Amino acid sequence: MDVLERIDDAVKNNPVIIFMKGTPQMPQCGFSSRASQALMQCGEEFAYVNVLSDPEIFQNLPRYADWPTFPQIYIDGELIGGCDITLEMLESGELQDAIKKAVKGKTLA
Repeated sequence: MDVLERIDDAVKNNPVIIFMKGTPQMPQCGFSSRASQALMQCGEEFAYVNVLSDPEIFQNLPRYADWPTFPQIYIDGELIGGCDITLEMLESGELQDAIKKAVKGKTLA
């Protein structure tokens, strides 16, 4: 499977996924740490991909959605952005609502 197909498959088959440096338990950069903490605060499970452990994804993810930096957070198949946008959405309550809606939608499908 082509790397862009693997990325697309991960995005489409997980209601919430973060492509990050490290893992939520052991983040390898401050932005990934803050973004994954924001997702955890929403109280729903989410998938993650450690881009440092997969060089192909690390090199090609910026091409997938034309977003040059990490982390990248996708909710319901759509890129919401990186760390700053995720934190703004958490503060406004939008992140919690979007995650709950995406998780509920996948559960009912």
